[in-house]
Amino acid sequence: MFQHMFSSMNDMLDQIIEQYQDADVQEKQHFDEQMNELKKVSDTFIEQWLVFEEKFAEFKEQHGDLTAIPQMPVSTGAAQQNLPVSETATCNAADLEIPDELASVISKGQGYYKLFMFPQAAMQFQSVIIQSPECNLARLFLGMTHMHLQNWSEAQRHFQLLIALTDFPKWLAMGYNALGCIQAVHMNLAQAEQLFMKAYDVCPSFKDPLNNLKSCQETPKQLSLYFGSTELCCL
Repeated sequence: MFQHMFSSMNDMLDQIIEQYQDADVQEKQHFDEQMNELKKVSDTFIEQWLVFEEKFAEFKEQHGDLTAIPQMPVSTGAAQQNLPVSETATCNAADLEIPDELASVISKGQGYYKLFMFPQAAMQFQSVIIQSPECNLARLFLGMTHMHLQNWSEAQRHFQLLIALTDFPKWLAMGYNALGCIQAVHMNLAQAEQLFMKAYDVCPSFKDPLNNLKSCQETPKQLSLYFGSTELCCL
């Protein structure tokens, strides 16, 4: 049902896009009204989907299944975790603990994030940080959200705090890598390369830092940077 609905909406939008440029004033006004209606339908569906996600997460949590709110693994040895020894450092409490009253807010923020609705995602994660500044998961998502919004100074602030607060190698690497990207954006390539190397040293299985280092060294005028955002969609 939903697939058919969105297929029809896309077809309708394609027609509007195709005809809009050559339309007269009255026709453009009509097209604008149609697009507003399409946006209302889309927004309503997204809100309903987020409500469903929250209810689903709450149900799973009540029944002992925390998969809706991602948890990073506590090390029990390299063999059990299938990770190199250097990547098996134990997470601290802030990495693992999500206050019950904020779990649904984080879940909602993750929903917005995965839908690329970054301003809305930032509001959710910021509200978590205000109430629970030690929640590293929310800070990691908030930093990445600001990267997408190109709010470089805010992103830098949150990643610097994350690095100071977490002991988990993957999150440390994502923090150093993101800070490297920010330096590269400002063309401070020497500092960027140092941060990328630090990220790789902390967590060699995280490949983005080496790709970014290569981009800085080979094509500094056409940088192609990866700041770890896709890692969060797998959490």
